[in-house]
Amino acid sequence: QVQLVESGGGSVQAGGSLRLSCAASGRTFSSYVMGWFRQAPGKEREFVAGISRSRDSTYYADSVRGRFTISRDNAKNTYLQMNSLKPEDTAVYYCAAASSGGNSGSYYYRSTYDYWGQGTQVTVSS
Repeated sequence: QVQLVESGGGSVQAGGSLRLSCAASGRTFSSYVMGWFRQAPGKEREFVAGISRSRDSTYYADSVRGRFTISRDNAKNTYLQMNSLKPEDTAVYYCAAASSGGNSGSYYYRSTYDYWGQGTQVTVSS
């Protein structure tokens, strides 16, 4: 069982930056693939970024590639550094963990992930 708690959301002007954090409980954090998703009002939850167990592979949605960076440490934390934020990045951001999966195609799908955090709001104003 894994519990995930996000933090770091807030309000920022376009062009600004935020860093989201996801703290995981459990003793087998290193065995999980980690991802970030987001959901804007009236829209489906969508993939933002993913990172492999060994941290050697990262994956991004086209809409954030080059602006966002996902990372993880050995202390059960996963991060999403968000730069050059745009109003269309406004959403609730969710951290997710997957016990299986890990092939490159699996990161993008919500069904890959077993555990989800409660989400943190990010609001970008123009």
